[in-house]
Amino acid sequence: MAADAAAGNPLMPDPWILRFEGFDPAEEGLREALCAVGNGYAVTRGAAPESVADGVHYPGTYLAGCYDRAESTVAGRVVANEDLVNCPNWLPLTFRPAGGPWFTGPPAEQALELDLRRGVLTRTALVVDERGRRTRLLQRRLASQARPHLLALESTFTPENWSGPLEVRSGLDGDIANTGVARYRGLAERHLVPAGQGVDDAGRLWLEAGTAGSPLRIALCARTRIEGGRGAEVATEYRTGWAAHLLTADAERGRPVTVEKTVALHTSRDPAVGTPLRASALLAAEAPGFDRLLAEHALRWSELWRRCRIEADFDGTGPLHLNLFHLLQTYTEHSVDLDAGIPARGLHGEAYRGHVFWDDLFVLRLLNLRFPELTRAVLRYRHRRLDAARRQARAAGRRGAMYPWQSASDGREESQRLHLNPLSGRWLPDHSHLQRHVGSAVAYNVWQYYQATGDRDFLATAGAEMLLEIARFWSSAATYDRGRERWSIRGVLGPDEYHDAYPWARGPGLDDNAYTNVLASWVLARARDALEALPGYRRDELRERLALDALELDRWQEVGRRLHVPFHAGVLSQFDGYERLAELDWAAYRSRYTDLRRLDRILEAEGDTVNRYKASKQADALMLWYLFSAREVRDLLRHLGHPAGHELLRRTTEYYLRRTVHGSTLSSVVHAWVLTRSDRRASWRYFRDALVADLRDSQRGTTAEGVHLGAMAGAVDLLQRCYTGLEIREDALWLDPRLPSALGRLELELRYRGHWGVVVAVDRGAATVSLREDRQEPVLIRFRGRPTIVRPGEVRRFPL
Repeated sequence: MAADAAAGNPLMPDPWILRFEGFDPAEEGLREALCAVGNGYAVTRGAAPESVADGVHYPGTYLAGCYDRAESTVAGRVVANEDLVNCPNWLPLTFRPAGGPWFTGPPAEQALELDLRRGVLTRTALVVDERGRRTRLLQRRLASQARPHLLALESTFTPENWSGPLEVRSGLDGDIANTGVARYRGLAERHLVPAGQGVDDAGRLWLEAGTAGSPLRIALCARTRIEGGRGAEVATEYRTGWAAHLLTADAERGRPVTVEKTVALHTSRDPAVGTPLRASALLAAEAPGFDRLLAEHALRWSELWRRCRIEADFDGTGPLHLNLFHLLQTYTEHSVDLDAGIPARGLHGEAYRGHVFWDDLFVLRLLNLRFPELTRAVLRYRHRRLDAARRQARAAGRRGAMYPWQSASDGREESQRLHLNPLSGRWLPDHSHLQRHVGSAVAYNVWQYYQATGDRDFLATAGAEMLLEIARFWSSAATYDRGRERWSIRGVLGPDEYHDAYPWARGPGLDDNAYTNVLASWVLARARDALEALPGYRRDELRERLALDALELDRWQEVGRRLHVPFHAGVLSQFDGYERLAELDWAAYRSRYTDLRRLDRILEAEGDTVNRYKASKQADALMLWYLFSAREVRDLLRHLGHPAGHELLRRTTEYYLRRTVHGSTLSSVVHAWVLTRSDRRASWRYFRDALVADLRDSQRGTTAEGVHLGAMAGAVDLLQRCYTGLEIREDALWLDPRLPSALGRLELELRYRGHWGVVVAVDRGAATVSLREDRQEPVLIRFRGRPTIVRPGEVRRFPL
């Protein structure tokens, strides 16, 4: 589809514009995901307004945190899934010259342009009807960043070779199902229940819908008005779950007729709302025209871009802006009060059912130094589900908090227990819920936020409690192995996801996954640090509330220093027993298959299992060097009593690179990171792969189901923190730049501990840190370990 951005991606000749020419049925799903517009409250896919879900197009509007649960029968079992709801479609709008058929597409000509600076999708098209009447179409749409409950579509029709009545049908459609992911079809897909439609006293359309398995109510109110035509008339059409205005105006050849459609949308989950319908009606009544909405909206986007400033000197920065754009559409200031997490696939489609995984680990590392208030809101989402995590731990016979691998509305485990292999057509057991390392990701996010902000209030009111309960879980999950004289954590999965059982075992789960154990040890140590960071009275309150005594803290220290970490052949083992697995005949499989990223499906379809082989979907043990510096990893391993030299990273990286198929977009992010110190050219290749993964749809069809938000944010963070060597720890900003040869210069403007203007610039000759004038305290910079104090208004230069 798209060429590599390194060659100057033809879809982004302007680094602030994503452009698609023509109409390609095979690519429409991808374009609709990439051209989505949103504001953190709602995201609407870039489907044409006249389109319906027909296998080519897939209109979708998704609201942050709006889920519904439904049961299905799969392979003779009843399973329940909670889905991010595809909400009522506010877009429907079509037209016809009088006497002709309604335009349903495709147009004779078409171009789409997504303006990333202003968050506006523009469509230009030529429509030719069966009588040869030619109409030029110009459409602009936005989801307001200034007024998050408002969505707007402006359509301008210009007859080229005809004059006469122009008819426009503008509707609201509540007859919507979740059918956007092919492998989910056949499962329960009807979540919306029509609750009424009509026209209010001012002539505005309204529509209400509920959800089948929850009390959620959604209401829309639409104002449609026509300009530029003479003698406009309005009529109305209804059916259950659908309502439309019919507008007619006299059109003249060469003279444009413009129709503005402005839609207000509220739900029963919104704060400060009486009823969703009344709130939507009031907002629709006072909404300004499209041009003013656009001006307000563009102003907010300019503010966002200032706070996300990354100036990078390399060829093809368009995907960088595209990735940031979609992150800023999924989670914004408008998400903060909605009790919503960050879905792994954004609010752009229905893949993974809109669930929250560990991907916020990749997103929040970026947001901590840009929008820490958003990180805090995500962590509040996790804290509100702490009791659910405690219940899950108790159900598993553990103490503390066991966070779910997949989360949605209420914090219970949402991971499916069966999954479909499309290659074999078989439904298979799904053990992904055993990825207990998600709890450590939550703990890591808490500590990183605290390091970036110094927000002791958050640590005292929520963060420390989560850290302590996750540490308590790991302590209770560890069992003592007398033969090794070490502690073990058994029956879990690591980030790899391919390996979910030993080929010689009857049940699922693996023992002593290296990433899981080292991170558990880190959590146990940071929990104690969190206690020490609290004011004495709050520390005493928490210990009393959690019944945390000195004996338990001593156990944490013992477990945290004696967890087993397996090694083999001089490298860190992915899990205990990994060395017993067989080597895959890579040459044979590469000769038979052009793409091995879903090697697990290929082997299962052949009657084999990937559990038998040393083959990984994505980085697992190497994740340690993604989260921590090489020095920190050595210190963590030595803390556990394992010798770890400087060569361990290189040997372990080389070993697993030969055995990894990069079946996840996150894999390129991690490998780019860990290769920075050993092979900058290879690191840059992986960075470019990660940067354009969704633009190129490198996973072959998955982007149409929703963007890969963790990989998008992670690719940007490679510029922000990896190539600058920027770390936040020990009350300091650490810098150790390593620019790849293709990257000439980087300049970032960050937020750190109350400073809104920390400017970091790196080029071939030097790194520079400057602080804008402020009343904040000085910042401690550790450049390659050497401490330097930078005060507000100062500039410090560090030669390279």
